[in-house]
Amino acid sequence: MSLRLFMLMIFTLSVILAACGQPLPPQAPATTSSSAEALSGALVIYSGRSEPLIQPVIDAFQARYPEVKVLLKAGSNSQLANALLEEKSNPQADLFITTELFTIQSLARQGVFQPYRPRGGDRLPAQFVDPDHLWTGLTQRARVIMYNTDRVTPEAAPKSLLELTDPKWRGQIAAANSTNGSLQAQVAAMRQLLGEPAAEAWLKGLTANQVTFFGGHTDVRKAVGSGEFALGLVNHYYYYLQQAEGSKVGIIFPDQGEGQMGLLTNATAISVVNRNANLPVAQAFVDFLVSAEGQKLFAEQNYEYPLLPGVALRTGVQPLTGLQLANVNMAEATRAFDATFALLETAGLP
Repeated sequence: MSLRLFMLMIFTLSVILAACGQPLPPQAPATTSSSAEALSGALVIYSGRSEPLIQPVIDAFQARYPEVKVLLKAGSNSQLANALLEEKSNPQADLFITTELFTIQSLARQGVFQPYRPRGGDRLPAQFVDPDHLWTGLTQRARVIMYNTDRVTPEAAPKSLLELTDPKWRGQIAAANSTNGSLQAQVAAMRQLLGEPAAEAWLKGLTANQVTFFGGHTDVRKAVGSGEFALGLVNHYYYYLQQAEGSKVGIIFPDQGEGQMGLLTNATAISVVNRNANLPVAQAFVDFLVSAEGQKLFAEQNYEYPLLPGVALRTGVQPLTGLQLANVNMAEATRAFDATFALLETAGLP
């Protein structure tokens, strides 16, 4: 049995146990950061976002609070989730940042986090804020198809995610594998939108079409940018990052036709871990990320969609307004932990 499969089984088992009626520890009322006094101390952040995508925001926070030392541990969502579960009785992290809602909701149900209502959190879209304030959404991202313009014309590029199973693209597609949180969340949404049989057929169609699965989206975007693959299934900002490196790439915001499911979007999120070593600093960091300054950094540095209304997109980024968005509540869809994992396993996705 591979290490990846073993880790996935452990994580799935913990989710199933939590869902079978094990009582959660009582939660304290959600609080807000108390004051704007000078802060100091150490802050330990576990981040499913890669270091280059979160470090600029950390640097800006430390510029505001120079007496705060931030220690960052970056890794995959599943790796960090297992670490948080293993450390639950003796937490080592103050904050957890995830690239999707799938993992953070599972951990919230298992009592890993404590409630916190950040300043300005009431201005965020309700579907991206946990009702019990155990997690807060940070940015929105879209699932898109990027293509190499030396290999594919805009007219010939697939216009729907479902077209990725077309045999004419056999062996020409790159995607992240089943341990990737963004892919897991996408499958959860497609399962709700299309039904389990159709979602399973699509996943099996990907493997039958000899899609190459990488460990993460950075590998996918670089492989498409170099022309090794014609198409890549990624979050939208990976296209803009690859374009900024000078690659000949294009982007399709899929499923915009009549009767199609619409564009799938997901959200990054943050939670405060049940560790009170330096709680005011942890809360201040959450406040900063949902503030206009923090949201602007995500938009400017990472080409993401801010959740805070009124924050401008980076020039050149396609706005979500005017696009047909999938009629799915991602927070609700990603609560189907065991069903989504089972579907990925049944479909045999690497």
